[in-house]
Amino acid sequence: MMGFSPRDLKRMLKRMGVEVEELNVLSIELKLGDGRTLVVEDPQSVALMKARGQPGVIYIVGGNIVEKKEEPEEEAHAVEVSEEDVELVAEQAGVSKEEARRALIEAGGDIAEAILRLKGEA
Repeated sequence: MMGFSPRDLKRMLKRMGVEVEELNVLSIELKLGDGRTLVVEDPQSVALMKARGQPGVIYIVGGNIVEKKEEPEEEAHAVEVSEEDVELVAEQAGVSKEEARRALIEAGGDIAEAILRLKGEA
């Protein structure tokens, strides 16, 4: 079997109605349906192929593929609690304002839950 040079291959694909565009890609990340992420480190060759009359696009990738370990996402937004709520929880639970504030944040701003947690009833 005879090999083709990249130039000859490009010409042959063009005659078949396939456009090939080489891309300068810095990184590639594939997020799979099962939650895993694959990363192509140092992609060697990436091309975009479009066939006439076809809706799809095909990417050709060459490089070292490794699985990326996902870190658990931190909570995107912090709970804001008012001073009045902090004072109420501190008074009802008999704790300092700092302990009351921490309990309110852990309870997502729920005053009753924070008081119950501090009293050891939750």
